[in-house]
Amino acid sequence: MDSKKKYESVPPEEVDMGATDTKVVTTGGEVKVKKELPARENWGGQFDFLLAMIGYAVGFGNIWRFPYLCYKNGGGAFLIPYFICVLTAGIPMALLETALGQFMAQGGILCWKICPVFQGIGYATTFITWWCNNYYIVILAYAIYYMYSSFTTVLPWQDCSNDWNTERCIDDERRNYSCSAGVYDANGTCYDIEKGVSSAQEYWNRHVLKISGGLDELGSMNWHLFISIIVAWILVYFCIWKGVRSSGKVVYFTATFPYVVLTILLIRGVTLPGAGEGIKFYLTPDFSRLLDSQVWIDGGTQIFYSYAIGFAALIALGSYNKFHHDCYRDTMILAFMNSFTSIYGGFAIFSVLGFMAHQQGVNVSEVADKGPGLVFIAYPTAVSMMPAAPVWSCIFFFMLILVGLDSQFVQCESFVTAVSDIFPRMVRGGYRREMFSLGVCVVSAIPAMFMICEGGQYIFQLYDYYSVSGVVLLIMAFSESFAIAWVYGANRYYENMVEMIGYRPFPWFKYAWMITVPLISVAIWLFAVVQWTPLTYNDYEYPLWGEAIGWALALSSILCIPGNIVVRMIMTPGSLRERWETLTTPDLSHLGKNPDMQMHIYSPTLP
Repeated sequence: MDSKKKYESVPPEEVDMGATDTKVVTTGGEVKVKKELPARENWGGQFDFLLAMIGYAVGFGNIWRFPYLCYKNGGGAFLIPYFICVLTAGIPMALLETALGQFMAQGGILCWKICPVFQGIGYATTFITWWCNNYYIVILAYAIYYMYSSFTTVLPWQDCSNDWNTERCIDDERRNYSCSAGVYDANGTCYDIEKGVSSAQEYWNRHVLKISGGLDELGSMNWHLFISIIVAWILVYFCIWKGVRSSGKVVYFTATFPYVVLTILLIRGVTLPGAGEGIKFYLTPDFSRLLDSQVWIDGGTQIFYSYAIGFAALIALGSYNKFHHDCYRDTMILAFMNSFTSIYGGFAIFSVLGFMAHQQGVNVSEVADKGPGLVFIAYPTAVSMMPAAPVWSCIFFFMLILVGLDSQFVQCESFVTAVSDIFPRMVRGGYRREMFSLGVCVVSAIPAMFMICEGGQYIFQLYDYYSVSGVVLLIMAFSESFAIAWVYGANRYYENMVEMIGYRPFPWFKYAWMITVPLISVAIWLFAVVQWTPLTYNDYEYPLWGEAIGWALALSSILCIPGNIVVRMIMTPGSLRERWETLTTPDLSHLGKNPDMQMHIYSPTLP
């Protein structure tokens, strides 16, 4: 029997032959092979998306950045601008990004076909994600090395008897022999506590970082951190290599276990002497600080950091939802969990810092530090004072690893998603995706190799201060809200959301996209520009060429937005008005390709 007769009785239909090839059988019996794009994935379980969002948004910023900003800016008074910014900017922007990914079923770049003239936002946020991937992994490597170092009977940062310690090192024993108190050890030696350096700080600077004198002194590789970086990227790769169906299962553990650890640490912390003073310092408001514009700048930028606004990660996560998934409900849960974690983590951290201040006989404000210092200096010092210190240290740094791992692999997934949507035949599906993900991990690891050299911390600070700075994220938030609310149409977008979730969200969000988000973004941005100061690290002032590198990192994303507008306006045919009408007409052709999407969403009556 020939092939033609074989299919004579078969009605016209498509027979799936895999991800890319489909056999089409015609009424005449001919068999044609139709090339199809590899299928786009969806989340495998009902809670995968929610836990992935929580795992990503709840990160290092909740553990150290929020508590630091809170006590720096007047304790409980900081909560006032914080929650104002949550309601007027944080939650509305989180909903806008999540719903945009779900509605367009595309990652951070192609989702802006909803407003093509602003597709530069997609390239900008992808750049931000890329830069963040490059340096965020270093914090994860620090946590891995500290956890490895905790598997010992005596923590290595607990005393001053190590090779890396200097005569300035102060530990519990040396503190007892203080020059200021006129007390000497058996050798007749005393130590100047006023000019001393804690053993934890010397461990961080002289052993972990082996920090050099400046940006121009790169020095040699810190091989212990090199191994930690490799371990970190291996963990990240095996979280994302199979796509969201595998990473969606990982978050069931990585997004929930940190809450268990935080609870354990909180219970332990509040039972320590001095814990009450730490919590009192954490919550006591200084309302006079509300007159300081820096408090409002810190409150606003913390929201954009904490909610991951402008990173396109929420867009990527939302793009794997089915069209009628209730993203509104999940975003409200995310908002609650994010702020709850910041406040809850603050109790755990400040109870321990209060204990540390009690042990040292100083004010709480003198033992806490900004950024990595709070995690890698203050807390190691605190746990070294506890009974069974290595156990508590292992628990704490294991929690940090999980918190950082969540954020890192979602950022990588966001970048992979954006590229795979542009080049689906090259990236999507099985082996191709695994190899591309591997390539992303390998290439992203290269800049990190410079950051773990002796001068690497200065490069790390450049990335942190410029590439994902508050100024950059504020510009992204303003551009996104302006494009959706004023070009695409806030009412139209709101109705699109109704089509997806089946009911009407709180109408406030329309007005937030139109008014409060742009106003807050511009106001905080202006405050930040007026109060802008050059980057310093401890007492080191960055050279002019270092500042230039930092601004190049920032402008690499910022300039994508106006650059895309100019290029598209030039290349689009027609008069100026016709070009603008063409570039502001949304491309929603994808809605007809998915049977799960309601076709009446094309209704011309939409506002």
